[in-house]
Amino acid sequence: MTDKNLHIPSFMTKPGMGGMSASVHKPAAPKDPKPTLRPIAPDQPLPQIRVETLAGLTKGAPWLLEQLHVRTHHILLWTTRGQGRVLLHGLRRGFGAHNAIFVPAGKMVAFELGLQVQGLAMLIPDDGRVTLPDRAQHLRLQDGTEQAEFTSILDALRRELREQRPFMAEALNAHARLLSVALRRDLQDAGPPPPTRASERIVRRFCDILAAEYTKGHPMAWYADQLDITPTHLTRVCRQAAGLTAAEMLSQMTQHRARSLLLDSDLPINRVADSLGFGSAAYFTRFCQQHFGAAPSQVRKRARA
Repeated sequence: MTDKNLHIPSFMTKPGMGGMSASVHKPAAPKDPKPTLRPIAPDQPLPQIRVETLAGLTKGAPWLLEQLHVRTHHILLWTTRGQGRVLLHGLRRGFGAHNAIFVPAGKMVAFELGLQVQGLAMLIPDDGRVTLPDRAQHLRLQDGTEQAEFTSILDALRRELREQRPFMAEALNAHARLLSVALRRDLQDAGPPPPTRASERIVRRFCDILAAEYTKGHPMAWYADQLDITPTHLTRVCRQAAGLTAAEMLSQMTQHRARSLLLDSDLPINRVADSLGFGSAAYFTRFCQQHFGAAPSQVRKRARA
């Protein structure tokens, strides 16, 4: 059972009211505000292993997780509380406490986090430093020992990152390899995955093609042709497996990448449009107005204000 006791942070409690003290306290000198760190963008180069809380992974920009996207690094989410849904390699499913969700680099994913979801995310560079599964995985750990093992290794990683001790890079890699062993052991204990339906295999193949080609400006008929099916059938199987049509999946991928480029780069608007496969900057502007409620230049300006 999850612990329902609420922890009230000290900054939310009122200070004790002083009595009739004769002492006069000088106001404390204002402290320099801590710099606001931008979240790690999915396509941002990752030089070392990172561990973030789920809140820290977005830092007020929930679309970073909620919209379909691909990452240039691997990500392992470990949830300790709450419930949500994940769209993992084309298949939508629910998750709860003590779930491990592994997404290899280049695989499509979107997370819908409930208000009470808590957990940690480990980001791992895609450079072979850690042996990891080659496909997306979703584990529900029931054994308390296995749960404690995941939590303790992630806590050790966070401690290394916080304390910045000598040989930190070696320690991070070592802890990540231990977590990889735990993950692969748990996968082996869970046994082979259940057989997938033909419609689900089509959706997964579509996701692989979409992840590689979504910036090329292909029409939906082109994707259907790659799968030897009709656009209507592609739309139907995507809606059944993912809860989204094929066109909606393409749109979310494009929206996510468009926001990332507008917020995290200084590329001119016409080059952003071209990199996403739009025929013109005007068409890209209409796309942004439809989905973001503002022109691309305004989206960039508001984010940087």
